[in-house]
Amino acid sequence: MNNKQRARRNKTIELSHDENKFYRKNLISLNKKVSVEEVLGKTICQDMEEAARFLPDAFADLLFLDPPYNLNKEFRGRKFRKTSQERYAALLETWLKPLIRLLKPTASVYLCSDWRAGAAVQMTAEKYFIVRNRITWEREKGRGAKKNWKNTSEDIWFCTVSDDYVFHVDAVKLKRKVIAPYTCDEGRPKDWGREPGGDFRLTAPSNLWTDLTVPFWSMPENTEHPTQKPEKLLAKIILASTNEGDIVLDPFLGSGTTSAAAKKLNRNYVGIEQDETYCCLAEKRLELAETERAIQGYAEGVFWERNSRPNDKSSSSKDKAAMKAMFF
Repeated sequence: MNNKQRARRNKTIELSHDENKFYRKNLISLNKKVSVEEVLGKTICQDMEEAARFLPDAFADLLFLDPPYNLNKEFRGRKFRKTSQERYAALLETWLKPLIRLLKPTASVYLCSDWRAGAAVQMTAEKYFIVRNRITWEREKGRGAKKNWKNTSEDIWFCTVSDDYVFHVDAVKLKRKVIAPYTCDEGRPKDWGREPGGDFRLTAPSNLWTDLTVPFWSMPENTEHPTQKPEKLLAKIILASTNEGDIVLDPFLGSGTTSAAAKKLNRNYVGIEQDETYCCLAEKRLELAETERAIQGYAEGVFWERNSRPNDKSSSSKDKAAMKAMFF
């Protein structure tokens, strides 16, 4: 709620005083056991450990867990201090334990961290889940260092509750520009296609994600949250590890990226966040998602490399407008 005049191209989602009051009415907190129907599509404004006690058993198909990292940080007056790997692992367990009961036997779990906490995260995750991979994604931001490598990556640990789980590999392929356009003897493209906008190839999704843009002021998904994840990142996870209509749970919701992405992709969602302002931002983003379904970097059923453009000529005027909003 900043009264300062902002730049014309600044699309950051903000809350006025009246909006804060309005969206606050949508928030819920729990003090007794509830059914799935009572929490679907809701933002729970409450400490996650407390809220988890009242949520139903085995209802979530996907758990996205983005807890405070093991760093010295302050979020709107709440301080988190860096501690030892052992203590951070113990803290992770206090967050994880009440959530395990909420997961279906077929559920997938994605657990975010930075490189410093990698050992603690893997050790803790292996106690409760089957760890299947570690995704590293490029943040493309960060300060340079004179005596170290610039830190521009974070990790996401992909886990499952059992060996019976969903993974839609074809839903998360990446469309890349072809650098070496090899052809067959007849001159036909080999595993790539010619398009008016260039030569592109659909590639299998890997555990190295370099196509993401961290939200900033000219992006319509941007908020004041200091560690906001891109909607494109959540879209990859949701499309890979859920079916339409499945339930996505985020117990550290922040400004609502998980809920907004789930809504745009026709999934159900439950979000928990203890900061009321961030909860209200999440509710505003959910309202905006009623009419604006675009996810930057995802179009025509595929993910695109950062700053690449789909073929506008074969698109309808409505598609063109959506793509123009999604790509630089």
